Amino acid sequence: MRTQNGESVLARAVRIFEAFTPEESALTVSEISRRTGLHVATASRLVAELVSYGFLTRDADRRVRVGMRLWELATRASPSLSLRNAAMPFMEGVHDVVGHHVQLGVLDGDEALFLERLTAPGAVINYTRVAGRLPLHASSSGLVLLAHGPADLRERVLDGPLQRYTPDTPATAARLRAVLAEVRRQGYVYCPGYVHPDALGVAAPVRDASGDVVAALAVIVPNEAGASSVVPVVRTAARGVSRALGAPDAPRRRDPGDARDGSATAV
Repeated sequence: MRTQNGESVLARAVRIFEAFTPEESALTVSEISRRTGLHVATASRLVAELVSYGFLTRDADRRVRVGMRLWELATRASPSLSLRNAAMPFMEGVHDVVGHHVQLGVLDGDEALFLERLTAPGAVINYTRVAGRLPLHASSSGLVLLAHGPADLRERVLDGPLQRYTPDTPATAARLRAVLAEVRRQGYVYCPGYVHPDALGVAAPVRDASGDVVAALAVIVPNEAGASSVVPVVRTAARGVSRALGAPDAPRRRDPGDARDGSATAV
């Protein structure tokens, strides 16, 4: 069913869902109308119908939130569910050791999307959240996913622009290309101060039964001396998740970007 301007009702519903952000998870109908560009009467009608299906819900003050029904259906059908289930025992083990942040990220479009995160009171600053996103070139998970991702994705990201979060962010094509080659050579990434000067990320690839990299397991710890001690912990956990997904014990795979990036090492 389409409206007079040719936009489908489904497209309008999607615009309503996209109006919510992690920082603003409850909105009035007027705010939804303003953010979506829908007439307030149209927004009100669509919101009421989505509430009736449980996809949205209303608070006591009449503010609207995403409903549990939407989460239920998305989780039930999500292909990431088996990945998360396989990763959680290993993530919990890593978290017991590092005592800061442990997270699981996947590639979605040109960004790293985080499926899960474990944290602790007083942990170092971290911009990651569950269902949050970070750019591929700056985050430890993103760099692992980019290094093992499609060649056209790498070239697109390398073409920029590359946002510089700190002086240490790999924000030039030459620096990023070198970092990606190193990720493939050594099997992990070490990112001191790439997103925030006080935080350091370490991430390693998670592979599926075909040997393809399907996720990155990462920790975020204080950017200080001795942080490299978490590298073997992260790598061991990532290999454990990979084995749980049926990955070969010792995948040997030539990445299509190796020759271009100056590294001929199989990964």
